[in-house]
Amino acid sequence: MQDNIRCRKARRPVVTLWLVCIMSANVACTGIEQAAGYRMELYDAPVPARLDGASKVNAVDVKQLQESVGAVVIDVIPQQRRPQVLPENQIWIPAKHLGIPGAIWLPDTGYGVLSKITETYFRHHLKLATGGDRDHPVIFYCRKDCWMSWNAAKRALSYGYTNVFWFDDGIDGWILEDFEVQALTPAEGRRQSADPQE
Repeated sequence: MQDNIRCRKARRPVVTLWLVCIMSANVACTGIEQAAGYRMELYDAPVPARLDGASKVNAVDVKQLQESVGAVVIDVIPQQRRPQVLPENQIWIPAKHLGIPGAIWLPDTGYGVLSKITETYFRHHLKLATGGDRDHPVIFYCRKDCWMSWNAAKRALSYGYTNVFWFDDGIDGWILEDFEVQALTPAEGRRQSADPQE
């Protein structure tokens, strides 16, 4: 009798874990739909399980693609801006922006609507980084549960890039793997503005 109780107790965590896995898989598959166009608001929110036309990758895939085929990695996390409430004579030092080593930081290029200046900046650096080869692998990331990388990858597809990868776990997934990070600075040509879509 006691042996049976022990067996049932031993099995319970396994069954619970299995149920959690099944439930998680269902949420990932059916919970969030792709946006019809670009995501226009609430960018920090759960993302869909896929992006039509792009391949979804994890941190290990990103590292392998960088090392094996020289994939271009694009960070689209917005740049921190000086809070408007700070007095002009108060010193403000933004935190370093840590990203994937070798990534190109194109801040603010993951919004649903881009100004002409920001879109030109995005197109220019994509072309520069790929040498004008639209078949060259390009990986987009931001943070976990961030639609900006989804938007940026979708926009690259609309420009005719054919080998687009979406790293949906972003820098959080990279750090979770205990991979190194590097302080990044925005790619040249980014105009400072209080409004990234201006």
